[in-house]
Amino acid sequence: MSDHTNKQFDAEMESIRSGVLSMGGVVEQQLTRAISALEKEDDAQLLDAVGENEVAINNLQITIDQQCAQIIAKRQPAAVDLRMILTVSKIVNDLERIGDEVKKIAYKAPETYGNARLARVRYYDATQALGNAMSMLRLALDAFARLDVAAAAEVIDRDTAIDAAFASILRQLVSYMMEDPRTITPALEIVFIAKSIERIGDHAKNIAEAVVQVVKGKDVRHASAQEIRAEIAQP
Repeated sequence: MSDHTNKQFDAEMESIRSGVLSMGGVVEQQLTRAISALEKEDDAQLLDAVGENEVAINNLQITIDQQCAQIIAKRQPAAVDLRMILTVSKIVNDLERIGDEVKKIAYKAPETYGNARLARVRYYDATQALGNAMSMLRLALDAFARLDVAAAAEVIDRDTAIDAAFASILRQLVSYMMEDPRTITPALEIVFIAKSIERIGDHAKNIAEAVVQVVKGKDVRHASAQEIRAEIAQP
């Protein structure tokens, strides 16, 4: 491969890596809007912005996937480069899925407004859990940008807290629904919101696992956090 071709290949690889981070930035904006939707009431402009950005996220996924396919077809990469391309394709899929969950949260939030008994669960517990999921995503994207397996392992560890938050919210809502049947409909909407938050955490964890795979060359999707840390510790 000539120096010129090498430079082109490097530029193409950098383009897909940058594309992932740009797409991640758009998804983070969506998460910020979803948090606002849980904190505020009756913000139609916010929901419009969420809908518009969802389209942008979908388009970015298509564009980056096409770039990955073109690189494979033209360059026939091997080893680390091929792992990176396949990892990028996985990550943009998880980012698109996060965008879907964020849209669900933003659009379901208005269905929970107006019930004072549930306001604390929505305003505090769900919002805090979503903020933690957003921090997980930021750390996962940073781990990808720097190919930092230690940061990736931290993301994987944090997923347990997101799962615990979902269980806690669910217990609270079941208690409210048993005490007052009038809370059932809005409480179920918060259950769906909490489940979406849990899924966002799962997708951030997937991104972190993909980082470990591209760096270490081992698929750790079904490994425990302890096993992943042991893999990372190996030279």
